[in-house]
Amino acid sequence: MKLFIAPGACSLSPHIVLREAGFPFDMEKVTLADKKTAGGADFRAINPKGYVPALVLDSGDVLTEGPAIVQYLADQVPEKKLVPAAGTMERYRLIEWLNYISTELHKGFSPLFKPGTPDETKKMARDTLALRLEIIAAQLQGKDYLTGSDFTVADAYLFTVLNWAARVDVDLSRWPVFKTYRERVAARPAVRAAMVAEGLIKE
Repeated sequence: MKLFIAPGACSLSPHIVLREAGFPFDMEKVTLADKKTAGGADFRAINPKGYVPALVLDSGDVLTEGPAIVQYLADQVPEKKLVPAAGTMERYRLIEWLNYISTELHKGFSPLFKPGTPDETKKMARDTLALRLEIIAAQLQGKDYLTGSDFTVADAYLFTVLNWAARVDVDLSRWPVFKTYRERVAARPAVRAAMVAEGLIKE
């Protein structure tokens, strides 16, 4: 398998899951500004959407969209318990959280990364994110991870998105639970290895 990433972007989530699952894989960076891979190829020929992540399977199939990729990967190694079993209420709860992170948090950060976004729009985005983060903080109270005591693919995604906060002046300090949660996730060997590989932290 081969994962196309941009360091620190949402592709960090499937990168973490690949390592948590123990898969052998290759990785190639993409420059999103010009849609070129590190090898000089046109990334749009791999993923016409033009953004990461994209996972090229051994079969040659290309899978895109982080929530789909992480569930696919986790389903290949059920013994790792990275997702609950298909068809269970626990699985649908996990899907519920993946969708919430994707649509309410991930997309909520988008205006803050665009240099041309007006300050008033950025303020509105931060205010809306605060409401969404309040829901997540409440869910994390008394839990090691988002859905309970087990690390799941939802945690890989949530951790990735929370890491963007400091870069765009979103203050997480009002929710102390995020600090302990992020420290807990960051201490996992697979998470640390992924962040080192992407150049986000040093060994």
